[in-house]
Amino acid sequence: MTLKYRISLIIKYLLFLFIFVQFSGLYAQEIKTGQMNYFSLEDCIHYAFKNQPQVKQLMIAEKIANQDINIALSDWLPQITSTASLQHYLKQPVVIFPNFSDPSAGKVEVTTGVVNNSPIQFSASQTIFNNSVYIAGKTGKYYSKRAKQTTKEALISMVLNISKSYYSVLLSQQQLKIYNEDINRLKQSLNDANALYQSGSTDNIDYKRASISLNNAKAQKLAASEEIKVNLSFLKQMMNYPVDSILALEYDSSSLNQEILIDTLHGPLDQKRIEYQLYQTNLMLQKSNVQYYKLSYLPSLTGFANYNLIFQNDQFADLYKQSYPNSTIGLTLSFPIFEGNRRSFDLKKARLQYESTTLDSMNLKQQFNSEYTQALAKYKSSLYAYKLSLDNIDIAKEVYNTIKLQYNEGIKPYLEVIVSETDLRTTQINNLNDLFVLLSSKLDVEKALGNISTNY
Repeated sequence: MTLKYRISLIIKYLLFLFIFVQFSGLYAQEIKTGQMNYFSLEDCIHYAFKNQPQVKQLMIAEKIANQDINIALSDWLPQITSTASLQHYLKQPVVIFPNFSDPSAGKVEVTTGVVNNSPIQFSASQTIFNNSVYIAGKTGKYYSKRAKQTTKEALISMVLNISKSYYSVLLSQQQLKIYNEDINRLKQSLNDANALYQSGSTDNIDYKRASISLNNAKAQKLAASEEIKVNLSFLKQMMNYPVDSILALEYDSSSLNQEILIDTLHGPLDQKRIEYQLYQTNLMLQKSNVQYYKLSYLPSLTGFANYNLIFQNDQFADLYKQSYPNSTIGLTLSFPIFEGNRRSFDLKKARLQYESTTLDSMNLKQQFNSEYTQALAKYKSSLYAYKLSLDNIDIAKEVYNTIKLQYNEGIKPYLEVIVSETDLRTTQINNLNDLFVLLSSKLDVEKALGNISTNY
């Protein structure tokens, strides 16, 4: 082999190595950049808070409430207006005066004013006291608070719905894995039954039963796959996630097992429930409504200032050459003396509404206690059922493995293999269902305790 040939081979090898490294790097980069992002529950809630139109509508509703407050409080500021008009008499007004020079001649008709008039008026008023404006100033903070609490109540409901839907998708996906494992076991059983049949050790009954079980498992797998699509579609809807985009969820069994635990030693506090906080705010607003009708018996006092420019002339061309100004300042005291007892009726109605609202406190406390009792009872029973289902899975696996081994040795009939395999699949599915019920009931307990957070 000549030196020139060796050098040529080395160059080709180095060129090949360089190209291989470059393409490997690009391929690795493609894999890295193409990695799928998995959404945790917090990610889903955060995404919904950022993109869900309902959240944006709630924020807009808060802003509208604040603008309503500003509108009501604007009456405390000076109100300044200006008006201008232009008037031409087709026939001037006539005033009748006595004939002072000759009283016996009768009264004299005198034409007044000029043909063209153009007054320009500037007026300013300042509310000194008005019951509507006074109450608006007192209740503005409560209306703003109620808007925020209404938003929080809706967000809590959204967190609950997204959380339950998230768990529903996760568990349906895990059910699909169980069906895949079941199908793999059944395929192995089918192969074993076929081998025994081909060897003449058994008839074709076991083979046919294995085929039936495998077909049933495939049908259940398809149903589980379709259920995942439905649950995932519902989750996307609540998140306002793009329909055509992939939504991959993060599954961590150890994390889920930690999430199922909750402190049940402390009972609910009414003050932590957003419903009770909203009730307290509405009660204060209802009390302010009573105060409003009480103050309606007081007069309204307003200060005013007016400045008028009067332009008048018989010749239209000379109308705006000279003005005749005048100005006034003063106070206006307005007191409705009798309105058919309307104020009295309004006050009585407001007091009755306030009394009715105070009674809601007892209903709410009973409702909170009932919700907590039911949620806690369901949580405890679900936790107990979940722990039993874990034990059942271990037992079912042991039974299946034992019977499968005995069948292969010709001790047990294939029917018992089918039964034990069905029991194993059932216990695994039941375990997932129990886990979903447990996580769902835990969320209900958290809501009853007022522990649902909306800080995402």
